[in-house]
Amino acid sequence: MIQLTVNGKTEKLDVSPEMPLLWAIRDTLGLTGTKFGCGVAQCGACVVHLDGEAVRSCVTKMSRAEGKNVVTIEGLSENNDHPAQKAWQEIDVPQCGYCHSGQIMSAAVLLRENPNPSDQDIDDAMAGNICRCGTYPRIRKAIHLASEMQGKSRT
Repeated sequence: MIQLTVNGKTEKLDVSPEMPLLWAIRDTLGLTGTKFGCGVAQCGACVVHLDGEAVRSCVTKMSRAEGKNVVTIEGLSENNDHPAQKAWQEIDVPQCGYCHSGQIMSAAVLLRENPNPSDQDIDDAMAGNICRCGTYPRIRKAIHLASEMQGKSRT
């Protein structure tokens, strides 16, 4: 049994320590917001937070996640009101939308670590997240908007 906390809830999973975290999240827990893209940590569709760090769940073994706190897109905010989620909706970022849970999870870590990122900061932080539809200008715009929203919520 592997115990971890997922979106604030303690889970005990009867899975192999070698199983990728992605499959435990999707197949065992039924949280399908985290997507499978490439399986080799290249596209970012599977990004979740592991103790606050953005990780590629497709290559993160359950043994690494044991005893840690995992946050998926479903647990990023209670009412889909994280500034990144709100900005994504306001800017209408996605086309197909497949990569965007991973994009939002990466953006949330960026915004926590750098509340007022420059274009270059955004490009650097998001470089590992691929959007085959090419919505990169809208992603950048949404991150800037989320930064503004986040700043206003602190005042």
